[in-house]
Amino acid sequence: MPIIIEEVVRRIDVWQDKKPHIQEMPGGITNENYRVDVGGQPYFVSIPGASTEFLGVDGNNKYYNTKAAAAIGVGPRVLHYLPEHHVMVLEFIHGETMSPATMNNPGMPGRLAQVLLELHVAQRFLKDFNIFRQAEFYLDILDRHNWRVPAGYRRRMAVLGHMEKAVCSPQFASVPCTNDLVAENIIDGGEKLRLIDFDYSGNNDPCCELGNACQELQYNADQYTELCAAYFGTPRRHLLARMHLYAIMSDIVWALWGAIQHEISQLELDFWEYGVGRWERAQGLLDSNEFPGWLEAAVRKT
Repeated sequence: MPIIIEEVVRRIDVWQDKKPHIQEMPGGITNENYRVDVGGQPYFVSIPGASTEFLGVDGNNKYYNTKAAAAIGVGPRVLHYLPEHHVMVLEFIHGETMSPATMNNPGMPGRLAQVLLELHVAQRFLKDFNIFRQAEFYLDILDRHNWRVPAGYRRRMAVLGHMEKAVCSPQFASVPCTNDLVAENIIDGGEKLRLIDFDYSGNNDPCCELGNACQELQYNADQYTELCAAYFGTPRRHLLARMHLYAIMSDIVWALWGAIQHEISQLELDFWEYGVGRWERAQGLLDSNEFPGWLEAAVRKT
């Protein structure tokens, strides 16, 4: 059983006799998140959810990477840590929590590129992240527990090999990535965007980070181009192709993630429906007229 928030508060010595005020934060689907106000100072407390090992979340990796991102001002500072429970007490970042709608406002792809350029030159993260290995890991979890897999997934597995070959020809140098750029993990602090939640973070191909962002934020073709140009300096065809292939892989991986969450999560959310939706979108892109061109273009530096 995960530790409860009241016990976390009791274990922070400097909070004693200060009457901390606890407020549960909405939106957490992997962790339990709280705002704790102590002596007029707000803190953010993240408690890992039950059975997150099935999702590939490593508490030591998350802690190390959160500190690395904080060191360059991209992520929140870690103020207290309970290592036996992987509980972090973090700096509370004031600002607007983003949504897909606000991340689609004019100029936002460029602002996102700027914070990613900062993150991607940070101290290397503790572990590497490969989205193709993540898909294999999730499928193995589902198979070992005899849990349902989205219909038609196994018939499509061969194409994953073609996609991996395309993005590895050549393979880009890996950089520290969040690998989970949903809008709610982005805070607009005014002068710059900040990133939170490093559950799935690791060193990865930057095109994977960009492709994941485009898929999560529902970017259109023009916004793909804007983000690519702001990050790389020019929206070359092979870079955009890699981003599109990785965007598809994001849907595939999160479809399997949804199938696992359907079995383990205690939240009253329809994770199966979420996963099926991601898988159906991935299949539509795999069957699209553009897909063969992305496979071909990804291996060419044009």
